[in-house]
Amino acid sequence: MPPKLMLLDEITSALDPELVAEVLNIVRELSEEGMTMLLATHEMSFAREASSRVCLLDQGVIREQGPPERIFSEPSDPRTKAFLNGSSRPAASERAAPGAPRRQFG
Repeated sequence: MPPKLMLLDEITSALDPELVAEVLNIVRELSEEGMTMLLATHEMSFAREASSRVCLLDQGVIREQGPPERIFSEPSDPRTKAFLNGSSRPAASERAAPGAPRRQFG
């Protein structure tokens, strides 16, 4: 029976580069065939290319979500900006104020 939804969690994390490309090609093909997938990945270029919607999760909190064009080109959350720029944390001036509301995942 064909699934209606596939959940994929870090499917390339322990693969060598040749296998990474092969697995991502399979996921790309499934997407082009219309398969709905929820994919957790650190492959940012693939997420940008293959996604219709992106969510950045940080410690169980959805920090930002939206179309990949906006998330990768014009992120609004300081944590998203820091992550995409390769920093571990946003600058102090960009951090959310203590007690600021956050959307909790779960």
